[in-house]
Amino acid sequence: MIQKYPSVLLESAVNEFAKLPGVGRKTALRLVLHMLRQDNKTVENFSSALLNLKNEVKYCKSCYNISDADICPICANPARDKSIVCVVENIKEVMAIENTSQFKGLYHVLGGIISPIDGIGPGDLQIESLVKRVSEGHIKEIILALSTTMEGDTTNFYIYKKLAPYNIKISMIARGISIGDEIEYADEVTLGRSILNRTLFNESFNL
Repeated sequence: MIQKYPSVLLESAVNEFAKLPGVGRKTALRLVLHMLRQDNKTVENFSSALLNLKNEVKYCKSCYNISDADICPICANPARDKSIVCVVENIKEVMAIENTSQFKGLYHVLGGIISPIDGIGPGDLQIESLVKRVSEGHIKEIILALSTTMEGDTTNFYIYKKLAPYNIKISMIARGISIGDEIEYADEVTLGRSILNRTLFNESFNL
């Protein structure tokens, strides 16, 4: 059944909210009506926050994490172990791992994982920049912390092959996280233990 709206402006706003991931048209309508009930200042603050985010947010020149400055606070922190780099899919995994308080190294955000069905290849990700970081000789260990899906494993293997020429340790988080699970949804205790109990990549896949 096609929803009829009493206002073209209302329908347009619902259409935009419905483009958000996980938001259906009923939820979009509820959100729009909520915003409509707010005063102008609240709506202006909401829209300004989104515009400022889009126009002013930066990506760390070192790890590609979202940042307010050219170098993110994690990379700029002298207390972090710069010899260990944890490779993750996106900012959500960085936040999840940071919440465990179990990892004291740096990160490298790929910006996705290899997924041919979605048209995402190695060239669409921050893999070559990772190779460049490793080639500079300061990194002793790479931890692959991608989701335990087919796409995640494919990306892990591709990165492993790209880094094979370098004399570094390549490990991956322990499989305390169930096969097919997304890292961002793992509880902090399980994720923290998976980081601490990481295993060598070639031992995990018998390479």
